[in-house]
Amino acid sequence: MPRRRRAEEHDEPLFADDENAWHDDGFTFEEHQPRGRGVRLVGCLLPLVLVAALGFGGWQAYQYLSNYFGNESCLLRSGESEEKLTPEQTANAATIVTVGTTLRDLPRYAANIAVTTAIQESKLRNLAYGDRDSVGLFQQRPSQGWGTLEQVADPVYASGEFYRHLVQVDGWQTRPLTQVAQEVQRSGFPDAYADHETEGRVMTDALSGSAPGAVGCRLDPPTESSSAAQVVTKLREQTGVRAQADGATVSADGGDVTTARTLGTWAVAHAQAEGITRVTVGDREWVRQRGRAGWSWQPARDPVGATDVRIRLG
Repeated sequence: MPRRRRAEEHDEPLFADDENAWHDDGFTFEEHQPRGRGVRLVGCLLPLVLVAALGFGGWQAYQYLSNYFGNESCLLRSGESEEKLTPEQTANAATIVTVGTTLRDLPRYAANIAVTTAIQESKLRNLAYGDRDSVGLFQQRPSQGWGTLEQVADPVYASGEFYRHLVQVDGWQTRPLTQVAQEVQRSGFPDAYADHETEGRVMTDALSGSAPGAVGCRLDPPTESSSAAQVVTKLREQTGVRAQADGATVSADGGDVTTARTLGTWAVAHAQAEGITRVTVGDREWVRQRGRAGWSWQPARDPVGATDVRIRLG
C-alpha cells in the first residue's frame, strides 16, 4: 500500500484528491490507469507550456524593469542611427549646437566639428580638471589665452570661443573635420577626432532640427525647477531667440520649422537641469516620464503653430 505523505511535510498537500481516493471504498485500480494517448500528450506538453509561461513572465518582468528602472538617459536620432547619452551630455551637446547654428548662424558643419571635438576632449562633460590648466567641454587653457578659468568653465562661453577660433581657420568649410579640429585645438593627438565623426554627426543632426522629435529623454519627476524667466534668459543666451514667460510656461516663435525644432530639442536636452516637464513644437510634444516612452514624441494634446514652441515647467 502506498505510504501516505504527512501534510506537515509540505506547505500544502500534494495530489490531495488522489490521496483520499486510495481510501475510498468504491475505489478501483482501473480508475487510475492511463487514459489514452490524448492524456499522455497533454502530460508531455504541460512542462513545455509551463516553461514557455515562465519565459514569457520573465520577459515581461525584464521589460518592466528596463522600462521603469535604470539610469536617466537621452536618445538622439538621425535617420537609422542613434546615440544614447546622459542628460548632462545631451544638455552640453545642445548648448554647443545652438550657440553655433542658431546664435551665431553658422552652418551645421561648424556644429558638427565642435560637437565631435568636445566628444574627444571631455566626452561632452564640463570637466573642472584636465591636462595642466585645461578645463571645460573643450579643455581650453586659460594660460593660452582662451579666457579666465571661470569663463572657459562656462559651456556657453567655451562654445563661443571654439567657434571664434574655428572661423579663422582657412577653408574650414571644406576641409576634413579632424584637420580643422586640430587647427583649433592644437592637440597632442591630432588624429583622435576622426574616431568620433559619426557620433558627432548624429548628435548634431538630431539637435539642429533636421527631423521632428529627434531627441527624447527618459527622466525622473523633477524635484525642483527653474522659473520661466530663468529659462527665457538661458534660451536667449544660447540661441538668441527672445521668448516670453507666462507663469510656468515659456513660449517662443522659431520663425521657421527647423529653428522651432532646434528650440524644442534644446528644451528637452535641458529638461533635467531646468525641471521642464512638457515641450510642444507644432503638433508634436515630448512629455517627461520615467519609462522608455520618454525617448519619443507623441501627437500634441494641445498643438501650437508650426513654428511655435511651448515649454512647460514643474
